[in-house]
Amino acid sequence: MEKIIYINDKATDYFWKQQILDQESRYFGGIIDQKTGIPTPTHTGTGSVIATWVCSYLNSRSKYFKNAELEDKIHFALNYMLDQQHEDGTISPGWTNYHSPPDTAFLVTGLSQVYKFLKSKEEKAMSDKVEFFLKRTIPAMLTGGCHTPNHRWVLTSALAQLYTVFKEKALIDRAEAWLREGIDITEDGEWTERSNGIYNTVSNICLYHTATILDKPYILEYVRKNLDMMLYLVQPNGEIVTDYSGRQDLANTYDLSPYHLIYRLMALKDDNGLYMAMADLSLESMEDLGPVNNHVMLGYLMYPEIQNINIKSQPLPTTYERFINGNYPLQNNLEKMKSVGHHSKIEHSSMHTSFGAPVVRYRNHDVSATIMGGNTSLFSLHNGDVKLLGVKISSSFSPGIIEFYSLEKRDNSYYLKQELEKGYTGPLPSTDVPDQGETSVWYLLPHQNRKVTHNQKHHVEVKVNHYDENWELQLCTDQLKDVFYQVEFIFSAEAKLSGDGMENMDDHHYFWKDGILEISQGKNTMQIESGGHEHWQSQLAKSEFNNQMKVVKVNLVSPIDRTFVIKNL
Repeated sequence: MEKIIYINDKATDYFWKQQILDQESRYFGGIIDQKTGIPTPTHTGTGSVIATWVCSYLNSRSKYFKNAELEDKIHFALNYMLDQQHEDGTISPGWTNYHSPPDTAFLVTGLSQVYKFLKSKEEKAMSDKVEFFLKRTIPAMLTGGCHTPNHRWVLTSALAQLYTVFKEKALIDRAEAWLREGIDITEDGEWTERSNGIYNTVSNICLYHTATILDKPYILEYVRKNLDMMLYLVQPNGEIVTDYSGRQDLANTYDLSPYHLIYRLMALKDDNGLYMAMADLSLESMEDLGPVNNHVMLGYLMYPEIQNINIKSQPLPTTYERFINGNYPLQNNLEKMKSVGHHSKIEHSSMHTSFGAPVVRYRNHDVSATIMGGNTSLFSLHNGDVKLLGVKISSSFSPGIIEFYSLEKRDNSYYLKQELEKGYTGPLPSTDVPDQGETSVWYLLPHQNRKVTHNQKHHVEVKVNHYDENWELQLCTDQLKDVFYQVEFIFSAEAKLSGDGMENMDDHHYFWKDGILEISQGKNTMQIESGGHEHWQSQLAKSEFNNQMKVVKVNLVSPIDRTFVIKNL
């Protein structure tokens, strides 16, 4: 716990100077957001800082314990939150969402705990302000909706927390309405958004509160599924696999620290040594204590039973080959989606059709690989310090990046398959032509009633095989001629690339025309063979990776049967 107290006090130091103290400012008392320069009354903004400061102020082991100046600053921050709260009880982050029930719900889950902690310490002046803020959120929590899958559980958690304070049955009824939709998780533990870096922990901690407060222990089974899955989604250096996320953590670096509190809580509940080991591992990389709804220091003070747990950590798996979602009925669900009625469109949200897509995780100590279905990148490989961050295949047939929704294992190899399809449409039947005279508006025509003509299909497959820590990616197509392909190998900006067949396109992009590509980073090196340059196109699809990453491109023309051999040296 000493490290957590140190981090919390360090954060208190930092935010001390970030508070706006100009009483003429409409942001008086708020904490400056380092991305926008403007305070936000959010769970990651001033709300989180309030949790940090309250924990320092009321923790006898903190250097700020009962600090009078800090007490004033907490009051300023609470006044700011009350001032920013709208008449309908919601808050607006400013950088996105306005009068937002889910963003308010994130706050409610955390501030409810802050309120209980303040009240237990008889800090009435502060607790009264937090209680007033919480009470004003009730109408919005009883009527408000969401954008994303995880927002539902943020709302159930907030409703449950409010019930512990105000005892209004309507709060439970509203939570039950959300829960009736069913929990969005696969048998192997993947949440809809596939967000190992961010939103897994949101769903986990919020459903933990929902389950414990509403006495629904069955919900914790879903939390366990995700915590169990995450045992196999950690890189050798402690980073989390984010290569296939459906949210903003995609291909960005995240560690386990947001999982610390939920692993610690569940380790105690289940007497689970693996969860304890994950909690310990997450603490090693921890630098930030999290938003108010998942604030580690607040969690330790609210649940003092987790401060000293006498559970022996079990060794975490470091050698495995794990097929995740191998039995999930993804294709069947995608077919069913056509008849649901939403026409693949949800306002202000995403369909997340990659939910349940198959993923293979391989690890042999310092070598770690991921094979991904339903994703723009199909493969990544870490060998110590050197990292192949992704492999993408684009074609001119669709055109665009190919996402392989089929991934199966045969013998000792994995096969990613996709059948691309593209046709044309004929004229509308006379009965479907709107009566609008000799002119027409394209987007007002009932295009769904056109008949398809000259429909073309094109089959592409990638076989992934490994032996002695070397990997093979074999790209094969059917015999359709002259489809342009581009295979992109993606590396970090720090990687050193060399090879006689490389040609610079710009600072970060290269054609790899032939021969062997060597990649070095830190103490490790890998080689890939071999390149190709059968057409001249520089780009077949827009990249969604960081512009600073190094991208090596191989250009091929169908029919194709090309094997790339990746050697860890």
